[in-house]
Amino acid sequence: MTLRLFYMIFCRIVGWLTLLPRSDASKNMEILVLRHEVAVLRRQMSRPRLSWADRAVLSALARGLPAVLRAHRLVTPGTLLRWHRRLVARHWTYPKRRTGRPATDPAVVALIQKLARESPRWGYERIRGELRHLGHQVSGATIRRVLKRARLGPAPRRADDRWRDFLRAHAASTLACDFFTVDTVTLRRLYVFFVVEVGTRFVHVLGVTTHPDGSWVAQQARNLLTDLKDRAGTFRFLIRDRDTKFTSSFDEVFASDNIDVLKIPPRSPRANAFAERWVRTARTECTDRLLIFGERHLRTVLDEYADHYNRHPQHRSLGLRAPTDHDSNVIPLPTGRIERRVVLGGLINEYQRTG
Repeated sequence: MTLRLFYMIFCRIVGWLTLLPRSDASKNMEILVLRHEVAVLRRQMSRPRLSWADRAVLSALARGLPAVLRAHRLVTPGTLLRWHRRLVARHWTYPKRRTGRPATDPAVVALIQKLARESPRWGYERIRGELRHLGHQVSGATIRRVLKRARLGPAPRRADDRWRDFLRAHAASTLACDFFTVDTVTLRRLYVFFVVEVGTRFVHVLGVTTHPDGSWVAQQARNLLTDLKDRAGTFRFLIRDRDTKFTSSFDEVFASDNIDVLKIPPRSPRANAFAERWVRTARTECTDRLLIFGERHLRTVLDEYADHYNRHPQHRSLGLRAPTDHDSNVIPLPTGRIERRVVLGGLINEYQRTG
């Protein structure tokens, strides 16, 4: 860069020497032409880019101009002063030193946000105590600042308990029931009534009918409690929608076994998400891929599919286990032959080890 500066100074000195033998009229004409060229360039470019060598040369030559002409050049006196302040600031730059307390560890920040989201009723001091139990010494002011930056306010961060939290806390003791419809080849509509054990996702297909009135639904509820036998006492809640097919006699059947019936809000199918999810699974894997000829045919198909669903599929919510598999440990088996077993005429495949 220094060599470039010397080169530009040399070129300007040579240019000045070439002007000595020229007449004043020739110099004046060249000045007029150069002024016009500068005016044209100003219309096309408001802020030309100058290198540091250009700034040094222009700063040196501007000193010899009259005060009136300095204000109308590309480089004005204000520009020269700004260059000088920038040069001074760059020259007297001291190494930056960190002052005050060190920044909070990003891992601790993530942990604070995790505790606040998962425990919305915990205040700053409660989170501070939990962090101290985990081996992190953090002040309440730091926790408040971290949560404020993450747009998480003080406790309680949610006014009401969420329906999702309720279901998670009572999943093992909750049942969910619902209906879904299937149209036969003769356009006859059949109603399927089923119950899902929320904790294990085990499905009970209770019945198929064309006229699901209140007495029929109540009888299916009695059949369910009979099939559950001693296990009926482990359930405390039944989730259902506000369908008129669920009459007071239906609720009384479960109330006799100390099972509280919970009605979801109107037009809120997501409140009964476990039952709705099984409806989608059954439609996608079974009923939407078959032609149903009648009530008896549909009952046979659903019984076979429910048996497959309860024994074989690996559910992500259950840690890739089947509803009837209560052992979470994977036992390594010896290498053997793998055979395929078809379900529903080949719509679904099951694989098992033989030999």
